[in-house]
Amino acid sequence: MVRQETIRVATRGEGDTHDLTERVARVIASSGIVTGVVNVAGKGSTLAITTIEYEPGAVADLQRALETIAPRNDDYAHNARWGDHNGYAHLRSALLGTTETFPVREGRLCLGTWQQIILCEFDDRPRQREITVTVVGQ
Repeated sequence: MVRQETIRVATRGEGDTHDLTERVARVIASSGIVTGVVNVAGKGSTLAITTIEYEPGAVADLQRALETIAPRNDDYAHNARWGDHNGYAHLRSALLGTTETFPVREGRLCLGTWQQIILCEFDDRPRQREITVTVVGQ
């Protein structure tokens, strides 16, 4: 059996993060699937889907680490090619990835106690994001 739904999220840009855990759990619950997997896929090349303990300190630490790895104000070939200012956003998205898959056990999302699924917005402007949640199993 397969169930697929789209979650829509309005972001503010520039490092905005959203906890998707409960919304993903609701899709699983409505699917009727007891054992399987759930895939959470963000549409776009300037966002990421990942996990973290979703609390202000951990989120700030992630943002600080990404600023060290792919600083906003660095010299990016993407910016020169397209006249954009979001080369860092594409790089951050590529490093973290836009898709994650998790087990579904006993009809529930199987995550660690302090593990939440988050959307990270890296673009330099607000966006309307679409997240496809696909539950596969029996």
